[in-house]
Amino acid sequence: MNYATLFKTIQAYVENDFPDTAVIDTSGTSTTLADTDQINTFIQQAEQRIFNSVQLPDLRKSVSGNLTVSNKYLNVPSDWLATFSLAVIDSAGKYYYLLDKDVNFIRESYPNPSVEGLPQHYALFDDTTFIVGPTPDDSYNVELHYFYYPISITASVSGTSWLGDNFDSVLLYGSLLEAYTFMKGEGDVLATYQKRYDESLAMLKQLGEGKNRQDMYRTPQVRYPVR
Repeated sequence: MNYATLFKTIQAYVENDFPDTAVIDTSGTSTTLADTDQINTFIQQAEQRIFNSVQLPDLRKSVSGNLTVSNKYLNVPSDWLATFSLAVIDSAGKYYYLLDKDVNFIRESYPNPSVEGLPQHYALFDDTTFIVGPTPDDSYNVELHYFYYPISITASVSGTSWLGDNFDSVLLYGSLLEAYTFMKGEGDVLATYQKRYDESLAMLKQLGEGKNRQDMYRTPQVRYPVR
């Protein structure tokens, strides 16, 4: 299901075209909220709910970067939400996966920043920076695998997304939940949408956290039982 089809289907299900609405902010300024803005918000809220309920391969991203000698800080990607793994790569191309710790662990274990070596641990220092320990003794390449929000179907140039192409039912019913809640719709209809959403989300979990995790070298991630 592409964006145009999803948009029209939402309008058809709730029997509402969501006409342009005037919105007045705290300063008294009136702006017009178009129907597309309203429905796009419903879709984006549904996507956020789904992305935080199921771990999918589409939510993973990998980037390469560099640690510089005598600098124990590493910038966090702007779209980073959570880390899956962080590896340091030496000059021979060997990967060393760092252990995730707290900043206080790094400070206590490596109290002297001038003592340098191959980093063994990392922690989130603030919302834009990792800290590693010990302080790097060389310039190392690093590889970060992390969780992020993929581009919304509402902003996709092609009007498509992984959810729309592969599991449009969960996206549709998630959007309908948001739209009908906005409309303050009837409870029995809302309950039906919730039931359909829960059913489709369970099927998506079977795929993302069950079948996609049947063969793993390590098992630190939660695996949903496949029935």
